[in-house]
Amino acid sequence: MAKSIWPNDDQTQTLLDAARLGSEDAVNRLLEKHRAPVRRLVQMRLDRKVQRRVDVSDVVQDVMIEASGRLQKYLDDPVMAFHLWLRQIAWDRIIDTYRRHRGSAKRSMDREQPMSVPASPDHSTMELAVQLCDPGLTPAAAATQREIAGKVEAVIEMLGDQDREIILMRHYEHLSNLEIAEVLKLNPPAASMRYLRALRRLRELLEQQEVDTSGESSG
Repeated sequence: MAKSIWPNDDQTQTLLDAARLGSEDAVNRLLEKHRAPVRRLVQMRLDRKVQRRVDVSDVVQDVMIEASGRLQKYLDDPVMAFHLWLRQIAWDRIIDTYRRHRGSAKRSMDREQPMSVPASPDHSTMELAVQLCDPGLTPAAAATQREIAGKVEAVIEMLGDQDREIILMRHYEHLSNLEIAEVLKLNPPAASMRYLRALRRLRELLEQQEVDTSGESSG
């Protein structure tokens, strides 16, 4: 599985420990270390129509300012891993930004949450496609890969909110099952079952689309 967009290493813990002891430098380094991942999350998860109206840098700056203001409370009572705490702040800001700007995008943005498939800069969609399809059906030709990726992205959009969100967290943010369980406030087996159910539904929808587009059924 691809590496998570979030740093979660010994250096983060060292900075947290120093920040807890009152080091202003550690606080600054801790937040700066996570600025790029926050930016990547906003770019991936904020609806692309909204991004034409809102500067991603402004959203990121709002997240970092809020995180800075709430950091001492977190240090006093770290309710979850730091990167997941920061992700939650960013996610709340993404939803708030989406809701404030959805009116200007009219009917093309009718969901309560900005869960559209990310315009991912990596190969997340193809990795997911290979997992869903017979590898023999995913040849290396770039045009074919783009076609398959487009089908997978379209089918993800057809999922229910819960299923779509857990697929995006797992395959685009590359969160682990334990991290997803923590974010969703589930026990790990329940998170795993929800993911497997979403993957099964995604595979079923993809197979249905294959049948529809092959001309074997007509509507």
